Amino acid sequence: MRVFFMGTPEFALVSLERLYCSCHRVIGVLTAPDRPQGRGLKVLPSPVKRFALENGLPVFQPASLPDPGLLAFLDREKPDAIVVVACGLKIPKVLLELPPYGCINLHASLLPKYRGASPIQAALLNGEKVTGVTTMKLDEGWDTGDLLLSREIPIGPRDNCGTLHDRLAVEGAELLVETLDLLEKGKITPVPQDEALATYARKLKKDDLILDWSAPSEKLLNQIRAFDPWPGARTFLDGKILKVWTAVPGRPSPDLLNALPGTTGEFRKDGSGLPVRTGDGVIELTELQLGGKNRLPAARFLAGTPIPPGTVLGRGGTPPGVHF
Repeated sequence: MRVFFMGTPEFALVSLERLYCSCHRVIGVLTAPDRPQGRGLKVLPSPVKRFALENGLPVFQPASLPDPGLLAFLDREKPDAIVVVACGLKIPKVLLELPPYGCINLHASLLPKYRGASPIQAALLNGEKVTGVTTMKLDEGWDTGDLLLSREIPIGPRDNCGTLHDRLAVEGAELLVETLDLLEKGKITPVPQDEALATYARKLKKDDLILDWSAPSEKLLNQIRAFDPWPGARTFLDGKILKVWTAVPGRPSPDLLNALPGTTGEFRKDGSGLPVRTGDGVIELTELQLGGKNRLPAARFLAGTPIPPGTVLGRGGTPPGVHF
């Protein structure tokens, strides 16, 4: 097939690289406009754009669709399919109907579960044991098109957003190429989604990152790993943002038995991390970071920033003048 590719982040890049090395021909890409990135806010191209330029592919970066220049290019080049992976733009009807095989989307969940912007985080936040990737034929809705292929992927107890993202990206890229192969051979029958099973993973907000220590331990552990390696679950220590990168279930602690949620216990050298009282027990924080500092194992962090037993994390919510 002659394929036009739409996508922006690293997740999309994995699919583009796999597609570029397949029997299908990538004729061009659409990606987000260059944006400020990193601490220095330097304007940089997306991962997809960098790959496209390195391989001599035409690049389009409209802020919205339809775009006259893109439509003229597609009318001239006549792609057999448009592939969409983490594009971030609403695909209009004129593009949906342009190629013979339509617009084929790769989504990082087992649709119709977790439609929307944050399916990987949603699976972790909800303690799922299995997730997956799905290809579908896009329609005018958000992730509502007919299903093509899917592949299940187990979620392990040590998985975080980063490890799960990387596995889903690789499996999804393979599934995408397989989908195009089978579509070309006429061996896939699209299946409508069951609306009764649909759930939506909305775009995450800053408040979603805040740890509510009155919640059950399992919920807090899931929240912490859902935001590792970005942007980090967080609480507050002495008026400063304290990022919590990793944590493990804690051992029963007599000194925390009747303590308020968020109260810290004594860090023991034979322990895994800093004990903190939760709504139903104790978890141990094993990697921590204060704003502007490095991410550190608990022992190294506490050596430089002691947290005495009995300190209550998160008390009072966001302190005045503190920004995310």
